[in-house]
Amino acid sequence: MAENKILEELRAKLTDSLDENNDFLRSEAERFAKEKNIEGVAAATQLIAEIMPQSQKDEVERLTHMDGMRLDQVQEKIVALVGEKKLNEAKSLAERLYKKIILDYSEGEKSKFVSLRNPFEDNLYQLRYKSDKVLNRSPFDFGTMLTTYAYILVETGSPLDAIPVLEKAMEYNPLDCGPRFELAEVYKLLKNKRMLIETTKETLKVASSPVAIARCYANVGYSLTDMGEFDDAATFLTASVMFAPHPAIPAEMRDLAQRKGSPIKQPNRDDIIAVMKKYDIPFGPNEDVISVAAQLAANYLMEKDIPNALMALKLTYNLTLDEDIKKLILSYEPNAQQIVPGQESAEEGNKPNITQTINNDPEE
Repeated sequence: MAENKILEELRAKLTDSLDENNDFLRSEAERFAKEKNIEGVAAATQLIAEIMPQSQKDEVERLTHMDGMRLDQVQEKIVALVGEKKLNEAKSLAERLYKKIILDYSEGEKSKFVSLRNPFEDNLYQLRYKSDKVLNRSPFDFGTMLTTYAYILVETGSPLDAIPVLEKAMEYNPLDCGPRFELAEVYKLLKNKRMLIETTKETLKVASSPVAIARCYANVGYSLTDMGEFDDAATFLTASVMFAPHPAIPAEMRDLAQRKGSPIKQPNRDDIIAVMKKYDIPFGPNEDVISVAAQLAANYLMEKDIPNALMALKLTYNLTLDEDIKKLILSYEPNAQQIVPGQESAEEGNKPNITQTINNDPEE
């Protein structure tokens, strides 16, 4: 009902000028977005589509659809095919989707498309990957779509072909750990341990949850196991469970001891930091990531936007375990049962679980 009322109010203010109407509705949409008025945004967006010339409607349709389906619906179909083990069918459809994305949403001389998913990624992108080009927000999560295609390539025996696809996925969203984890998996399969470690270093620069950090350390632990650096591998696996326990890690540790032929010494925090320094790998979250999350929380609190402030505060607390931040969170949400997330990571959202970064088969 609220949306219908807003529609009527906006429609009453339209003139005979298409340009004026466009400017007015886009301005109203931005205002509604700042006010967190979902109905207002929907109403303004609906009217923008209504007044759009047919030629523009046709172009929007061409850009956002394939085979009569929106691109996100095509992605859903691909994921469903993967779940049904119909990999060849999924590969054919995913390849077509990939080609459409890189052709219709390619980087230009003055602008580029990005698939940033939330204000945190927006802010960290501006800090870490600031570009002189105009950033156009893509209508769908291209990073996830391309990562799914890369996963299918790996599963169908073409890991080398997956590398440029994942690099393209990271161009659309370098803050998404998903394609970076899949790239690490590719290098693991190719036995390229140097690139696996280098990829993990880059992932740690943007990892924004304990789960993501834990997966990074587990990857390095597996790599060092394969290289015969058993004590160092145990150090990274220990660091991994310090950030987020994983059921596969105990099996890895037992395998390490068997391969070494003697017990593995339990490293303390100083040991972990020293070993990581050998590989130029930091212990703990990246300072830029913490800073952006904390600043975002402060800005939302100033704006009295408590829901978004709580999201940013929880992200900051998960990375720092700062008791003052915990108290602040509980002052707004006293019934919060779990501040630190479990194995579901903020980086993964609702994406299909198509990555494997823990060595589930120690005998491999």
